[in-house]
Amino acid sequence: MGRRGSRRHGRPVDGILLLDKAMGPSSNQALQQVKRIFKAAKAGHTGNLDPMASGLLPICLGQATKVSQYLLDSDKRYLAEFTFGAVTTTGDAEGEIIERRPTDDLCEQQLTDAMAQFVGEIEQVPPMYSALKHKGQPLYKLAQQGIEVERDRRRITIFDFRLLGFGEATATVDIACSKGTYVRTLAEDLGRELGCGAFVSGLRRVKSGPFEIGDALTIQQLEALADKGDLAAVDGRLLGIDSALMHLPRYVLTADSERSLIHGQTVRCAQVGFHGDVRLYDCMGSFVGIGDARADGRIGPRRLMRQQLHEQGMQTPIKIA
Repeated sequence: MGRRGSRRHGRPVDGILLLDKAMGPSSNQALQQVKRIFKAAKAGHTGNLDPMASGLLPICLGQATKVSQYLLDSDKRYLAEFTFGAVTTTGDAEGEIIERRPTDDLCEQQLTDAMAQFVGEIEQVPPMYSALKHKGQPLYKLAQQGIEVERDRRRITIFDFRLLGFGEATATVDIACSKGTYVRTLAEDLGRELGCGAFVSGLRRVKSGPFEIGDALTIQQLEALADKGDLAAVDGRLLGIDSALMHLPRYVLTADSERSLIHGQTVRCAQVGFHGDVRLYDCMGSFVGIGDARADGRIGPRRLMRQQLHEQGMQTPIKIA
């Protein structure tokens, strides 16, 4: 008898779906919709989008969940609307307005000058209304109880912060930023700098790592494909697992070195200059997984794909640090 909980419901489908999440559902709700449409056994998203936010949400299915951390750690780009003259409990339009301030003197030049001060490496205090945890409890649950706890400041990078439009105490902005950036906090800090307060009244993610919103599908488009009863057509919209890793160097293994890696051994690297994570391919061009290129000129296994193990006759994945 197998171990309780070891059996998964759903089919083994592998790849990355670029979802254009609508406003309304949470990221987890959107994930569950995608998982249902694909009838997938395993799936995970790669960076939370609040219910009021829309846009690009890469979904990793099956073996692709092994590379999800690379997308979680990737840079992002957003189009946002900031509303000035008010402060809310959550830093966005979903919260209650707790303070109003005049914006009569706010002009476009004043705004762009203030925005320029946030470009580069800066520090942010994560908002209470976030999924970060304090002693095992999500901060947003504490905030809902009226509890506020001290949060450590985090260093993030704003690569680009441009004003696209301004009028009626609202601004449309383009933000390119590093992982861990809270746009709500950026709006609040900008409003504090201007002395009038601000909150996010609209947010859309348009880029995540190497992926862009123009290549994403909505839930409605996916459902339209699924309604035809052709799972192959749905699967055809998946990107390869390695599409999330194109920033890493590529290395092609020989048949012998592939077998060695699969068994947890290091192999001699024929190319010089490699150091850190590399994309690994077999001699037929199939993606094998992620290797660790070391200073001594050898490559060790980091994350390998299960299908490769099965093809080599191994029943379960090896444990890889």
